[in-house]
Amino acid sequence: MYRKLFFGILLSAVVATSCKKDSESEETVTTDPIVPEDAATFKEVASQKLGGEAASEISAYDAKSKKLFVVNNEGTTKVEVLDLSNFPNVTKLQPIDFSTISGGANSVSVYDGKLAVALQAKTKTDNGSIAIIDASNLQEIKRVTVGALPDMVTFSPDGKYILSANEGEPNDDYSVDPKGSVSIINATNNYSVVTLDFTAFENTKNDLISKGFRVYGKNASFAQDIEPEYIAVTPDSKRAWVTLQENNGIAEIDIVTGAILRIVPLGVKDISLAENAFDVSDKDNVTQLKNWPIKAFYLPDAIAAFSAGGSNYIALANEGDTREYQGFGEEVRVKDLNLDPTRFPNAATLKADANLGRLTVTRMQGDNNQDGLFEELYSTGGRSVTILNTSNGQLVAEIGKDLESRVIQAGKYDDTRSDNKGVEVEAVTVGSVNGKKLAFIGMERSDMIAVYDVSTPASPAFVQLFATGDAPEGVHFIKPKDSPNGRSILVVSSEGDGMVKFYQPDKL
Repeated sequence: MYRKLFFGILLSAVVATSCKKDSESEETVTTDPIVPEDAATFKEVASQKLGGEAASEISAYDAKSKKLFVVNNEGTTKVEVLDLSNFPNVTKLQPIDFSTISGGANSVSVYDGKLAVALQAKTKTDNGSIAIIDASNLQEIKRVTVGALPDMVTFSPDGKYILSANEGEPNDDYSVDPKGSVSIINATNNYSVVTLDFTAFENTKNDLISKGFRVYGKNASFAQDIEPEYIAVTPDSKRAWVTLQENNGIAEIDIVTGAILRIVPLGVKDISLAENAFDVSDKDNVTQLKNWPIKAFYLPDAIAAFSAGGSNYIALANEGDTREYQGFGEEVRVKDLNLDPTRFPNAATLKADANLGRLTVTRMQGDNNQDGLFEELYSTGGRSVTILNTSNGQLVAEIGKDLESRVIQAGKYDDTRSDNKGVEVEAVTVGSVNGKKLAFIGMERSDMIAVYDVSTPASPAFVQLFATGDAPEGVHFIKPKDSPNGRSILVVSSEGDGMVKFYQPDKL
């Protein structure tokens, strides 16, 4: 039922163009040599502490200079520079300081000796910028103005474009709410830039909402309400997919023509179905995935693009996020809502702390007739990774219940988070190890990485689970041909304790 609902929503958004063959549906053939490694044996081989909370967030590696760049927002705004040329020995170099010009560095990306840094303005609702840096001498090449609050930056695989997801969050009292946008910088044309917003989709608002898209900010226009979070570019560098986290959707962008092609609502996940079970209480003295009469918005954060079997796919890390500001907030616990007695005849039982009572839900959806009684309950976050085929829009797999079950079995599940996002799937990236496509899934509240083989995307297979630093935020895969020692490296940056950890598999 759930899979059919998701597929129908997604297919209806893409059917108009999916009948014709285009370059996005063709797999980019890789010529990278296969290094014999055991994909199930990733273990920590090096680490570097960069400070305390917020000192280690997103990282990117430059194969040319053998430097790793890591966002550090502890106290001041800077990008740490780590020399990996003698790996596994890691040497901390002088950081790049942006504190005089920026209110925060949010993301980094590297291509062929060039570093791109996403910098928010001192006032976060003002336009931000992307700084392009020479990775070898750390000198700035160009500064490009983009939209408000650039939250993620990435080079296209061919290096011709730099894309920025400009979240456009409001200020705390919600008196200023900039438009969310996506900037496309042409790296081959003196870094010229075009910034796209979502104004043209205003007339599709009601249709999108009916399919599970969320538009609900205080006094916000459609374009103001959209909040781009993360970007993945297809292997052919022609299309980009952008997560619109709070809105519960994704957008497809034609990079070459500079146009937003469509917005795809993600629908909801039915937690009454056996395959979608959640642990919803932190006060029931047990860790157990069960079914409940609720639904969940996916609200994806990170997104990764990969190819397998001649098709392109995207993987979504369905973290969940809400809008909580001084001037507007949506979070509420189930026990504090008035439930419709027809829909929930056992409301008193459900509202007990050991049941649904403490579960965080949104107050913005569920009271369908606005009579003060909630006919539906919507939790925030899919607690999963979903895999979609980009050529036809089909949902091919979800890694959710199995993921949380593995963490529970390992004794690493944080039951205090059962009422809010569970393991909190924060990050996902895909890399090839010994010919296998592996999805590396970062879980912020369990401090772990789960590895799944997605070589056959419709049938993800569990491979490994291992511990990280506190609250892994960034997961970056370095393939063997770029690696300083010729082997696969997974870099995990954890914002809770300021650690960067490096993991490698055993040789075969």
